[in-house]
Amino acid sequence: MIRKNRVKYYNAFSHVYDKFIALHSRDLQQKARNFLISTADPRPGDTVIDICTGTGSLLPRYAEAVGEKGRVVGIDFSIGMLRVAREKTRELKNVFLVLADVAALPVKPGVADAVSCSHAFYELKNETADACLGEVRRVLRNGKAFYMMEHEIPRNRLIRGLYTLRLLSMGSKRMKEILENETGRFKAVFETVSKIVSPTGKSKIIIARKGKETTQP
Repeated sequence: MIRKNRVKYYNAFSHVYDKFIALHSRDLQQKARNFLISTADPRPGDTVIDICTGTGSLLPRYAEAVGEKGRVVGIDFSIGMLRVAREKTRELKNVFLVLADVAALPVKPGVADAVSCSHAFYELKNETADACLGEVRRVLRNGKAFYMMEHEIPRNRLIRGLYTLRLLSMGSKRMKEILENETGRFKAVFETVSKIVSPTGKSKIIIARKGKETTQP
């Protein structure tokens, strides 16, 4: 269930979100997004769903990859974030934005060739995260995967301290799960789960696949 105060926060934050990220990340976010898209490897004609899409930074790249016959769906609970995303994708006819709770995706079963989530899954409360994974599995085609990208544990002591504070804000139980059994929640829902780290070492992607992997033509 979506909390109204969280919606209000993200609606307000949407006005400065992209500028904030650009100021603090330099080119790291660009590299991370490219890493996620190359890992998901969308093909022409594919249907890709990006949950917690925020301001939709991934959507134009997905749209180019899937082409005119493909579909890209960006889902978020913040109307403010989606308004910014609409400005980025207004000219893209294969991009669709949906205001919805990730715990109840308004999507038919078995239609997605890939589902992604960039730096947002850890923000979900435990019950919402569990429901979200069930929904992601439901909308995926058999053999397709969920790509969850997050920050890797920082090596720099100061940044690692800030990262730890972020995890603490999620609760000690969730923090322990992320640090000690990060893939456990995914393994409870998906047949195969793997983790890869970006070339920069600053991001990671958990790949959770429904059924056996299918080969691309």
